[in-house]
Amino acid sequence: MNAKSGDKEDYSVPTPDPADIQNLVFANRILYKYGVVDGFGHVSLRHPQSPDHFLLSRNLAPDRVTADDIFIHNSSGEIVDATSATPYLERFLHSEIYKARPDVLAIVHSHANTVIPFGVVKQQPLRPLWHMAGFLEKDVPIFDIRDHAGDGTDLLITDTNLGAALASDMGDASVVLMRGHGATVVGKDIPEVCFRAVYTQLNADIQLKALALGDITYLTELEASAAAENIGGQVNRAWNLWCKEVDPGFEE
Repeated sequence: MNAKSGDKEDYSVPTPDPADIQNLVFANRILYKYGVVDGFGHVSLRHPQSPDHFLLSRNLAPDRVTADDIFIHNSSGEIVDATSATPYLERFLHSEIYKARPDVLAIVHSHANTVIPFGVVKQQPLRPLWHMAGFLEKDVPIFDIRDHAGDGTDLLITDTNLGAALASDMGDASVVLMRGHGATVVGKDIPEVCFRAVYTQLNADIQLKALALGDITYLTELEASAAAENIGGQVNRAWNLWCKEVDPGFEE
């Protein structure tokens, strides 16, 4: 973990707890193992001791991330350390969602291919159809970068204005799809955001298969709410399993 600050404004940022750094490393490995991310994608954690900062790896494939690759970023999305490390291009989606959503403490951005169809076919929204994905909204919001930056962009969130636009379109949802790009998922901590990212992809995969069979009976809003509350309270059951899978020496 790199925590020394080279920026006067950020000089007093406390060093994060090593356990939080380790969870962020585990999250990168878990999301790779379950196909949510590949060589691209990233996961961040709001700094537990300094809410205006967040922890995010340098620009690196998720499965290669170690504790030494995690850097503190400020509210403008910039690394506060005096370093030559290259940051992620889309760090601004993290900074702007954290600004807009005080309830959000962790974020996953991915290009999982099963969610892509639901971001480009507006007539077929991504909806929860099983109890494991009750956190999904009835109609998951879709961010279309053309609505904010016109035609001709590379679809990436490469500045604070685009990050703020994404956060605005996301509203208070748990997941926002990004047209022709991927999805961004939020949660109250690393275990929850990983759970939601994994099960968003699985719900999308099952929904695509079910649509080929016929009309789907989706969860009602009341069912989704109840499932989200009850299943959400058991996230650590999956988290501990996943941590053990990526690190056999892991102890709960």
